[in-house]
Amino acid sequence: MCGIVGYTGNEQAAPVLLDGLDKLEYRGYDSAGIAVCDGEKIRITKARGRLKILRELTHDGRMLSGTCGIGHTRWATHGVPSNENAHPHFNEAGTIAVVHNGIIENYQKLRNMLTERGYAFASETDTEVVAHLLDYYYKGDPLQAVLKMMNRVEGSYALGIIFQDQPGKIYAVRKDSPLIAGTSRDGNLIASDVPAILKYTRDVYFIQNEEIVCMDAEGLEFFNIDGEPIWKEAVTIQWDVTAAEKAGYEHFMLKEIYEQPKAVLDTLNPRIRDGRVEIEELGMTEEEIRAVRKIFIVACGSAYHTGVVAKYVFEGLARIPTEVDLASEFRYRNPILDSETLVIVVSQSGETADTLAALREAKRRGVRVLGIVNVVGSSIAREADNVMYTWAGPEIAVATTKAYSTQLIAEYLLAIRFAQARGVVSQEETDEMLAELRRLPEHIEMLLGHKEKLQRFANRYIAARDVFFIGRGIDYAISLEGSLKLKEVSYIHSEAYAAGELKHGTISLIEEGTLVAAVLTQEDLYKKAVSNIVEVKTRGAFVLAVTNVGNTEVEKAADYVIYIPETYKYFTTSLAVIPLQLFAYYVAIGKGCDVDKPRNLAKSVTVE
Repeated sequence: MCGIVGYTGNEQAAPVLLDGLDKLEYRGYDSAGIAVCDGEKIRITKARGRLKILRELTHDGRMLSGTCGIGHTRWATHGVPSNENAHPHFNEAGTIAVVHNGIIENYQKLRNMLTERGYAFASETDTEVVAHLLDYYYKGDPLQAVLKMMNRVEGSYALGIIFQDQPGKIYAVRKDSPLIAGTSRDGNLIASDVPAILKYTRDVYFIQNEEIVCMDAEGLEFFNIDGEPIWKEAVTIQWDVTAAEKAGYEHFMLKEIYEQPKAVLDTLNPRIRDGRVEIEELGMTEEEIRAVRKIFIVACGSAYHTGVVAKYVFEGLARIPTEVDLASEFRYRNPILDSETLVIVVSQSGETADTLAALREAKRRGVRVLGIVNVVGSSIAREADNVMYTWAGPEIAVATTKAYSTQLIAEYLLAIRFAQARGVVSQEETDEMLAELRRLPEHIEMLLGHKEKLQRFANRYIAARDVFFIGRGIDYAISLEGSLKLKEVSYIHSEAYAAGELKHGTISLIEEGTLVAAVLTQEDLYKKAVSNIVEVKTRGAFVLAVTNVGNTEVEKAADYVIYIPETYKYFTTSLAVIPLQLFAYYVAIGKGCDVDKPRNLAKSVTVE
């Protein structure tokens, strides 16, 4: 959830650090700080609040002189947001500075041990334990101190470390928390995520678990947990630098909503050939696909919602029993897994802590795991048996839009591929589905062209206190995502319900003027869905309906109707979600909310 950046090279470090931290704001934070070594002394400036405060304190970095430094944006876990708890953290002598993402699970035990040995703590954080532990082990050899520290701490961490008597050098290490290193003509860098260093380099090294990188202005060295040198190969990032910028849009969220047609096309095109779905990275033969008797889809948040959609698609098309699990619950319920089970884990970042833990639990039990991720080289991409990339490009806004849409596409394609291998769909049916998939980008473009109508409607509900989303079948899955988007960015209480459950208690919450968003895209469920609309209307609700072109009957029951183009019944989610995304965006903008960085949320949830 926090962000790390480090730089050593020929330029002044502080402006580079501030620029990198600015690119990591989307991860969420409540304080920020930088530490710079001028060759003789490490100087730290940190502050609670937004980066602009840190910029003002340092005069945009000009007040901190030196060509080597580390920076951090913190999201409070141990200790309240404060200047004292902000990173970087020092040892008592101020000769070692540390920034940290993750959680040190045995920090209290280590803190007690260090206190008994005379160490005093200036903060409430688990991170300060690392600084003092490094001091305890440091005898002039930074690598040995880092290795000994790694053997004592438990939990997850990405660390950036500088030593006063090692001018120009940065040491960094990771375990279960993302970390990359990059090399450029003017110096070398570390960061939590690619956008932080994309301005300076496209050549990136993905640091794997329990690996250490030592860098100075001249180059990088990598070591394993035993202190042995290892060789790593750089990956060239293909994103255009402008892909991580707003490109004229007011917010990243709106930009990414508008990037969905291209993202969907990029995920589709390479995988449709000669009337078939070809997914080379799946790495499964026809026989292995046919041997799958059960699928588990495991994810969190919006990725979980795509899994709810995919359950209907896999069972409807491929006729494979499919369960959808919240990753945070999967490993605690002792799921029944065997050799005929496929586990699909879905994550935009590829670093989601709960999803990673579920992946490892499945692999521990000898089950094949397929990862669906957006970030090349991420932990899930490396640890899954096979990985299917969504190719959405960088997604900066905390509330996902285009990553969600490309995850849906990946799951549609997988379901069709499995249905083909199992012989349960004809070529004629396959041709129809592929034709409809190819039309989705055009349909999304059309829906985006009606944003003004959504904006006017959204302005009516800026003051709403409660909003309910309802749907049946796959429309319930769409409702889940529509509800999440609204609550994420506007802070309005909203809930999604399977429409048939309304009468089992929830309908008591409906009162005069309550907004109910009803999704009706499944033709065989139109009549039942309309009856649910009537139920809430008679209790005073105002109903917004999202339905297919031609379903004009709904106008008799609903107050406001948004029509989506006709498509194959399992693909309606990709279209119905667009007006719901726009509705959430415009309600949030009307309320003056920070849509790109909603309070209390982070883009990559790297702690459990």
